[in-house]
Amino acid sequence: MELHHIKAIAFDADDTLWVNEPLFRQAEERFCELMEPFAEKEDCNRELFGYEMQNLPLYGYGIKPFVLSLIEAAMRISDNKVPLRTIDQLIAMGKEMLEAPVEVLDGVEDTLEGLVGKYRLVVATKGDLLDQQRKLIKSGLEPFFHHIEIVSDKTQKEYNKLVRHLDVRNKEFLMVGNSVKSDILPVLEIGSYAIHIPFHTTWEHEVVKEPVEHPHFKELYQATELLALLA
Repeated sequence: MELHHIKAIAFDADDTLWVNEPLFRQAEERFCELMEPFAEKEDCNRELFGYEMQNLPLYGYGIKPFVLSLIEAAMRISDNKVPLRTIDQLIAMGKEMLEAPVEVLDGVEDTLEGLVGKYRLVVATKGDLLDQQRKLIKSGLEPFFHHIEIVSDKTQKEYNKLVRHLDVRNKEFLMVGNSVKSDILPVLEIGSYAIHIPFHTTWEHEVVKEPVEHPHFKELYQATELLALLA
């Protein structure tokens, strides 16, 4: 894949720059433990995912919407019999997630150091504005980036808007991320380039089972491989 013409590189944030998804998996485990008096674990997980999907158009992505879905699922699973103490625990879980340390993934900082100044680097991510800005600052990676773009969802329309904002052509834009559904497919559809760096845990909503075959696409194992690819 030829990338010498690339001028702008966007990085997804969660599970591309830093660890995120394990926090949600741990919270789900804890949630289903709290729901044991009312539902089996498998049923609990299925119900929670259903409310998350139902609420996405209303709340969007991030920890705060997740907590709202936890509370709603707890009320519905328990037929409104869940103790107030449990609701308090769910709110506390959300605050713990928001205050959790930011763990930068291996090789990310070295990669950004090798790219900064050569390309216009941006963060393109979904989620809550305040939370994502906080994580970027806590990560120590903020100085590497020219711009942070936080959108309600990653669609062709949103990527086209980002490319126009960066004042580059679609073929001069490269997206790097861990989600095939959000970071890869819509980018390829607008004629840009995409690098997939898988993370060991993926939210069910983001899973795409079909392999991607496209001349503008490549899968890497870690961020540092970008430096050789762009050399």
